[in-house]
Amino acid sequence: MDYSDVSTIAAWVTEQGLKGVSEAELMTGFCAACRDAGLPLDRGMALMDTLHPVHEGRAFRWDSVEEIETEFEYGPTSSGEAAANWQRSAFYHLWSRNERELRRRLGFGDPIDFTMLDKIAEAGHTDFVAMMHRFSEAGTIGEMDCFFSHFATKHPEGFSDHDLAVLRKLVPVLGLAIKCIALGRIARTIAEVYLGEDAARQVMEGKISRGKSERISAALWFSDLLNYTKISDRVPPEEIIPLLNDYSEVAISAIHEAGGNVLKLIGDGVLAIFKGEVPAETCQAALRAESLLREKLVKLNAARAADGRATTDVYIGLHIGDVFYGNIGSQDRLDFTVIGPAVNEVSRIASMCRSVDLNLLISSDFAAAIPAEERTALACVGRYALRGVQRAQELYTLDSARLNG
Repeated sequence: MDYSDVSTIAAWVTEQGLKGVSEAELMTGFCAACRDAGLPLDRGMALMDTLHPVHEGRAFRWDSVEEIETEFEYGPTSSGEAAANWQRSAFYHLWSRNERELRRRLGFGDPIDFTMLDKIAEAGHTDFVAMMHRFSEAGTIGEMDCFFSHFATKHPEGFSDHDLAVLRKLVPVLGLAIKCIALGRIARTIAEVYLGEDAARQVMEGKISRGKSERISAALWFSDLLNYTKISDRVPPEEIIPLLNDYSEVAISAIHEAGGNVLKLIGDGVLAIFKGEVPAETCQAALRAESLLREKLVKLNAARAADGRATTDVYIGLHIGDVFYGNIGSQDRLDFTVIGPAVNEVSRIASMCRSVDLNLLISSDFAAAIPAEERTALACVGRYALRGVQRAQELYTLDSARLNG
């Protein structure tokens, strides 16, 4: 492998990184290109921490012979067996000592003193090199502070000095390309986690100008926890966040499973929309989410009660109407949300649940939008004047909608 090959491979990696191909495709293409050019690579792995509410990072693997899982996500390595495995790894050795490279000539008597080296040696690899490329403070996001990689060969003489020199030149280019793609993934993840999937997609597509919004018709969902203030007054402070997380999880997962988009978490409240061209379908989706939530609540409350923890119910207001969907705020602090009279109405409808001892109230507009055969399952609760809303309207519910808690 000569240095013209190095330039060719570096240019290919750069081009693929700019195109935004996946990290696994980059790793596979890089290792295969190096091998085709004469570098005796038989195994490669790269990993980098990320910024994600569940996963600590992502790893990418390649093997010249075996069919293996080319990418996987790993969880926290801060405790338990995962922490022990991490601390026995070559990568941890590099990271804790702030070293750039570690080599073990497995076929020539070097110690097998790190996790995975025994399996690498058993597979017939004769030489192993691990590398760490640390980012500066300005290039660090969360725990994503370096790029790890390792490579192994089955060549009878192991890696030559020239082979290692080539890897030292090419791996930083690979790391930069993978980091570039990872940053795009992180941006999408953060946007989805904090804005919701649909709003995140629109923001990532460039809809970030203040006042830029569209008028849409949507089914609206507003839910709150029953007796949240009383519960928070009587349970230990350290129980409040777990309680909110438990009930937010069931509400949000039900909405997402039914095709809705959560726009806001307002204390213990959830504002969501169900978009679509056909009003009957968006309303049916909202009712499906309500049904899913009730199923999830039964399981959650049973589990919490068994642990001696506080339980409650969720009350929901459902409405349909035209809203403005887009960016509202100042030049340097925007919120991608919905505004309009219908948003105010759905929150008022939800708040009426406590007064009538029901966990679901549906507006007359929503009731009129669902198919006639499904409307027979609704019961009229009465005509109510909603606070801050000019017109009184009839509200509906389902026969099973009684507050529990």
